[in-house]
This record gives sequence, structure tokens and C-alpha cells, in this order.
Amino acid sequence: MSDFDFAPREPARFFLERFGLSENLLADTVGAAIARRADYADLYFEFRTVRTLGLEDGLVKTAGAHIAQGVGVRVVAGDKTGYAYSDEVTVESLRLATRTAGAIADESGETGVAAVSAARPAHDLYALAHPPVETPLTDGIDLLSRIDVAARRQDSRIKNVIAGLGIEQKIVLIVNSAGVLVGDVQPLVRLNVTCIAEDGGKRQQGTFGGGGRVAYEFLLAEERYLRYTRTAVEQALRNLHAVDAPAGTMTVVLGPGWPGVLLHEAIGHGLEGDFNRKQVSAFSSLLGRPVASPLCTVVDDGTIAHRRGSLNVDDEGTPTGRTVLIEKGILRGYLQDRLNARLMGMPLTGNGRRESFAHIPLPRMTNTFMLAGETPPEDIVRSVDRGLYAAYFGGGQVDITSGKFVFSASEAYLIEGGKLTQPVKGATLIGNGPDVLTRISLVGTDLRLDEGVGTCGKDGQSVPVGVGLPTVRIDGLTVGGTQAG
Repeated sequence: MSDFDFAPREPARFFLERFGLSENLLADTVGAAIARRADYADLYFEFRTVRTLGLEDGLVKTAGAHIAQGVGVRVVAGDKTGYAYSDEVTVESLRLATRTAGAIADESGETGVAAVSAARPAHDLYALAHPPVETPLTDGIDLLSRIDVAARRQDSRIKNVIAGLGIEQKIVLIVNSAGVLVGDVQPLVRLNVTCIAEDGGKRQQGTFGGGGRVAYEFLLAEERYLRYTRTAVEQALRNLHAVDAPAGTMTVVLGPGWPGVLLHEAIGHGLEGDFNRKQVSAFSSLLGRPVASPLCTVVDDGTIAHRRGSLNVDDEGTPTGRTVLIEKGILRGYLQDRLNARLMGMPLTGNGRRESFAHIPLPRMTNTFMLAGETPPEDIVRSVDRGLYAAYFGGGQVDITSGKFVFSASEAYLIEGGKLTQPVKGATLIGNGPDVLTRISLVGTDLRLDEGVGTCGKDGQSVPVGVGLPTVRIDGLTVGGTQAG
């Protein structure tokens, strides 16, 4: 245990006292940044504590702990952004970063005025009794060791277990020229389990995990860590006996939950404000027009308690919200940060996110998912005479401009005569995001969000996100495999 306050009740007071700052100084700094030719300026203070543990070959081989702190200063003039940051939080470094960011944004050198007032976040989505970073190191080591024992005990064909535990607590303070001064304390926990199975010269693996903006005890409750372990073991064993995936155009059924990552990649990025302002998205200029099957309603919601992608306020100080992106097939909105919302004349949606104080905020997703439909999931499978059922995805690639995607299924099955039969390996789904939305012919009643492991990459920045999906049927999707269809 530590006497350090990882979860201060007043994040603003935490930064002011720790770094010798004052609210007047912050207001003056923003005022200096918002010069005559600048449209907007903000300060982003961050103090992040991270703990990691890694197990392999029955031993905890890696353990890490670090603290990162710093401040980023942004000045926006028109569509031009000046950004400077410092990992030293002092009055001098703050002033230097402000001058640098202003010069990059081509400010005039005149000093403006910004009045700021302290505010509390609109939500309280992840209040915890104990910050997860206060968890003793020995507890984490014991957890990973128990996972290793449980996996090997479940089946003798499990030859190795790789498990990773990541815990962090981030304290932030955002001050901007719109008059906002708001702080937040953001916990994050993630557990990943990968099991390697060998049998008859074959070697396969299974991976599962979970987490969120939760306490460490979340992993222990309801024996979640054992469920993650069992699922990884079962996936690895199943893949040992999987047959080659068929190839060709066929009906594909996506299972609920994590397969929503296809929605995130193939569609969600295309609905982010920057791509649409620059007219490089496949969805540019399509607001109000049909872009999907009338069965499809897609939302982004950053307000779901304890979810990995949720935030009380985004990284620009805007309260997060629930944005309807596609409503019954009609494109209704984009995901916006301050820069793109202003330039496009659209409302803020609370989707301005950044990886750290060293990064510029961008429009990013939070928790993105499709709402449930009216068809029981078993009826969707029953409706397919021959096709593919994808239960879990591994990696994927997407071209935002065209919407073209390629996704690898890490757990998939043949559908024959309306039933799931053999597991298959090597299946890839190939398609186009906007096109695939129009090919959805059935949407299940079983909306499920993922377990809490998603991380989204964009422009070299990674942020935690959530995805979700009910069971859906997609007609005429290209499946890449090694077996002739």
C-alpha cells in the first residue's frame, strides 16, 4: 500500500498543489494562448500511474511500474493547430509550451483573455472504493500463477500459458478558452490470457480476457479470471481440430459481442469528424441518406458505467454522450472533437480523445455498437443452409477512404443445414464497410458488449475503447480460406 493519493477527490487541487500552480495562472496562460488570430486554446495536465505483470512458462517474467506526468498546450487558428508539451510541469515550462504552440499556430503575439471556472464532470461513471493501482504486487503475481495452474489442469494438451495484467490510474485536468476547468480520475484494468495447445504435432492457441474502468476485485468476482482462462483453453483445443476454412462468397453470421470490432473498424472510423471534414471517408456528405439496412441502428456511447471506452469527460473537457450514428439505416451523425465540430458547424459529441499529454486530441470512438433487433439468434443460424459463423476475431486491416476491410476470424464454424458443425481455421472476411451494412438481413435480440480489452489505434495514438454487436446475418460476403468453396 502507498500513502500516495491515487484518487484525489479534487483533481484540480491535486495539480495546483503538486506543481505550485493557481487557477489564475491557468486562466492567464489560456488567455495568452488564445491570441487575436487564434480560435481556441487548451491545457491538458496528466499524471498517470501504471503497473504491469507478465507470466509465461509458469513464471512471472516481467513486472513494470512507472509514473508519467506532463502538460500539453494546444492553440488552434482556423484549421491549423499548434501543439507543444512538456514532461516538466512548472510555470516556466508551461509558458514556453504556450509560446511554442502559439507560434506554430501562427498567432499574432497579442494577449487575449480567458475566464475559466471550475466544474465537476457531468457523470460519475467509475467511482471506486479503492484505486486498482493500490493492489499489492503479490496479489497480481498470485492471480497469474492461479491462471497458469488452472489452464494446465483443465487439459494436459495445454503446454504453455501467457497471461498479462495491466492496471493504471490517470488523473487529468483540462483548462480551455471556452471557460472550462475540469478534472477526472480514470482507472483502467485489463487481464489477457493466451493458452498454447499441442497434440499430434499440431500447435494452436486461444486468447481471451477482460477488464474495464473497474476495481482489481472485478477480475476475482464471479471467478471471471477462471472464465477467461477456460475460454482461452477451449478455443486453443477447438482450433487443434479445426478444418480449413472454405473460400468464396457466402452467408456469414457474426456472433454477439467482440465481433463488433468489425463495426468499429469498417464503419466507425469512417464516421469520425476529421475524415468527413476532409472528404476522405466513404461516408462523406451522406448525412440524412440511407447507408445501411433498415435493420441497423449504430450508436457510440461513452456514458456506460465502468466500460473500458467510457469517460466522464473527453480529453477536451466535453461531457461524453450517446451519439446515434446510423438510425434504421439512415446516417444521422459523426463523432466530433472541438476542431472538427467547429469547422463543420456541428455540435460537440464528447469524442475528442488523446493517448497522453504528448498527443493532439482527435475524434475517436468510445463504446460503439449496433442495437439489438427482433430475431432470436438461434433463428438466424437456423436460416442459413451453408455459411460461416464467426464468433471471435483476431487482427484486421481497413482502408478508411474506401471502407475496404480484411478481418481474420480466430474462432469460426461452418454452418450446415442451419446448425453449427465443424470449427474452421484460416477464415478471413473481405469486404467494404458501407457495402456490408446494406447486406445485413437479420439482426438478433442478443446485443452483447465485449469483455473490455479493446484498444484503438489512429495516427500513432492508442486509446481504450469498447465494441458490441447482436448476432447478425450478412448475405453475400467474401470469405477467404484455403478450401475451395
